[in-house]
Amino acid sequence: MLNQKEILSTIEMIDQQHLDIRTITMGISLLSCCDPDPRRACGKIYEKICRCAEKLVQTGCDIEAEFGIPIVNKRISVTPMALVAGASETEDYVPFALALDKAAQSCGVNFIGGYSALVQKGMTKADERLIRSIPQALAQTELVCSSVNVGSTRAGINMDAVSLMGRTVKETARLTADRDGLGCAKLVVFCNAVEDNPFMAGAFHGAGEAEKVINVGVSGPGVVYHALQAVRGKPLDVAAETVKKTAFRVTRMGQLVAQEASRRLNTPFGIVDLSLAPTPAVGDSVARILEELGLEVCGTHGTTAALALLNDAVKKGGVMASSSVGGLSGAFIPVSEDEGMIAAARSGTLCLDKLEAMTCVCSVGLDMIAIPGDTPAETIAAIIADEAAIGMVNSKTTAVRILPAPGKDVGGTIEMGGLLGSAPVMPVHKESSAAFIARGGRIPAPLHSLRN
Repeated sequence: MLNQKEILSTIEMIDQQHLDIRTITMGISLLSCCDPDPRRACGKIYEKICRCAEKLVQTGCDIEAEFGIPIVNKRISVTPMALVAGASETEDYVPFALALDKAAQSCGVNFIGGYSALVQKGMTKADERLIRSIPQALAQTELVCSSVNVGSTRAGINMDAVSLMGRTVKETARLTADRDGLGCAKLVVFCNAVEDNPFMAGAFHGAGEAEKVINVGVSGPGVVYHALQAVRGKPLDVAAETVKKTAFRVTRMGQLVAQEASRRLNTPFGIVDLSLAPTPAVGDSVARILEELGLEVCGTHGTTAALALLNDAVKKGGVMASSSVGGLSGAFIPVSEDEGMIAAARSGTLCLDKLEAMTCVCSVGLDMIAIPGDTPAETIAAIIADEAAIGMVNSKTTAVRILPAPGKDVGGTIEMGGLLGSAPVMPVHKESSAAFIARGGRIPAPLHSLRN
């Protein structure tokens, strides 16, 4: 039975501590849209998305008004497009991205994810065509997000795909140079990608999912930060227990919204993703949580340990609150979207190497990091390979969403606005990795992948 104190505490979490439902994401299978004629396939894609998601935005707004819980984004994820477009007799996949964008515009959602390919062990012709089309697709669309899975613990790392993605990221930045390389903010390279992630830009509707499903992403860095202030100076196990209890309360709210959206949209409830996803707003920062644990500046010695504590406690609290916790669920560290991370990067305390170390214990990887615009494609590919190796060896999801800043060098800033924020251009190592990337082939799966 809820008491008055708990009700008032929840209101305070929403009103003053930036607690929100970051996204309601409807996953839609497009396998039924396969057609040898690309025009017919695109027509089927547009029609099915609009039919399934026509009430998504209005339902989200209704729940927001009725329950008083902010729902920041309404999004759609679809079957990896390489699986759908591969049935069509065409080499030009950009029209499929345009069909997704048109459907997203018609439904009124914020983003649509799934212009994706899964190439951890090898590339089909459809996979390669889709990857080569990504720069044009992201330059010509507003709402389409793209992802490519280049490795997994079971398969190893497809280094030919890694090399291709290095060039793809570089070309995407060039084609969207008039917007500070904005296209790269909509492109993620994964290792061990999950099929039920509701967060962009990496969301896609996995082939093992139902015909359509509702996934909800909850976020509350401000709530966790506020809770930790009450136990300042106490032992770290007390801090961990505080985070766990807070994550439990946040997840319960997400479960409530997910079940209500599922009922109203007559769509199965999938998962709640409890990820501490920051925003550029003051008071909504993962970096400030780490500093509240006792670090002078995020990025100094001890940061990785503090992040490990935070990530683990968030997961434990979420699992206690719901049997349907999924997606990524933990702590995100996107530099451009976190005012504390931005400050730490500008001061020089937070560097690319430290961020890479932090990805060993966080929920995703190197996220929303601006690097000099003249960084070679091979260096970008090597950064992707390093991050994929962390994911492969540690049996966890890792990702790279990196932003080569056209015409800018270290000390510059790229501005993307909204939740994407701004990012200081950070240095990369100048020494070449070109010969390593040029070898191609596949990095074999680790021994512990043989578990069955």
